[in-house]
Amino acid sequence: MENIRQAIEEFEEQHLSKYACLSSKSKGRLRASSQCAIRTVFQRDKDRIIHSKAFRRLAHKTQVFLAPEGDHYRTRLTHTLEVSQVSRTIARALKLNEDLTEAIALGHDLGHTPFGHEGEDALNDCLKNLKGKAKKSFNHNEQSLRVADKLEYGGRGLNLTYEVRDGILNHTGPKKPATLEGQIVKIADRIAYVNHDIDDALRASILKATDLPGQAIKVLGQYQALRINTLVNDIVEESEGKNSIKMSAKVHDALIELRQFLFKNIYKHSEAKVEDTKVKRVVELLFNYYLQNAEQISEANGSSSSKLEKVCDYIAGMTDRFAIAKFNELYIPKVWSLK
Repeated sequence: MENIRQAIEEFEEQHLSKYACLSSKSKGRLRASSQCAIRTVFQRDKDRIIHSKAFRRLAHKTQVFLAPEGDHYRTRLTHTLEVSQVSRTIARALKLNEDLTEAIALGHDLGHTPFGHEGEDALNDCLKNLKGKAKKSFNHNEQSLRVADKLEYGGRGLNLTYEVRDGILNHTGPKKPATLEGQIVKIADRIAYVNHDIDDALRASILKATDLPGQAIKVLGQYQALRINTLVNDIVEESEGKNSIKMSAKVHDALIELRQFLFKNIYKHSEAKVEDTKVKRVVELLFNYYLQNAEQISEANGSSSSKLEKVCDYIAGMTDRFAIAKFNELYIPKVWSLK
């Protein structure tokens, strides 16, 4: 049988941009692994992520709206898929490595907490408030890499390539990803959440279309599809033939204006956030309980080097509904009746 992988690698060398990260030039994995006859290393990474338990749990983790009852609100999984699609479109247009881009996008939120960024902030606060211990912090991008490296497959991890691991770690924060493919995901993440969070807020009647900042809408477009199209086309036009991923100043400023609007009107102060105090209390109580009762955490949750890491890994891996169920089990009295 013809070695299909080699044929794909040769195609990449002949047709992708000189700035693309070629599958054949990957810096490799944490542990040496034999090559697949069909899939490139980045295609294998994509498959490993999709088949992981952490990826499946994203379906029941909050994006912005806590455990929404409507079928059409985004979850952490649908957010991930939207980031992936935006990223792939840009990568293909720029003749970059679409498989690498997709793998990074699919894995970028594997370590996200339940209850969205409020859950992340709550777990981070729990760590910072510990007494008599070295100060630690929790960041979902670092946890996503930890999930990929150490927690999946019973502690063996997914053994992903350097390029995918770098993209996952640096999809947020000040450091620029090492590849253009990773840089695409970093921008596509923001494009996706700004636009779909507006869409969800409009659906929930928390916002009206007329509330959106006029100048940003004038630049990007009135509707979600128009805004995403404007942003993607601008990135392609500004980045084509260059060794960096960028936007024009005008479009970038409009996106930042929309993001700041969301922080002020949705993420921090809105009807969608009235439960945030309860979310923080749930995470805090679960954290304190399992810190005192870590032996109740199943060893199937992966390999942790300390009790504190074990507790953080367990809580960060919870879905919204599992966290609520555990809270009810531990802190809500059960009805007793005679039989």
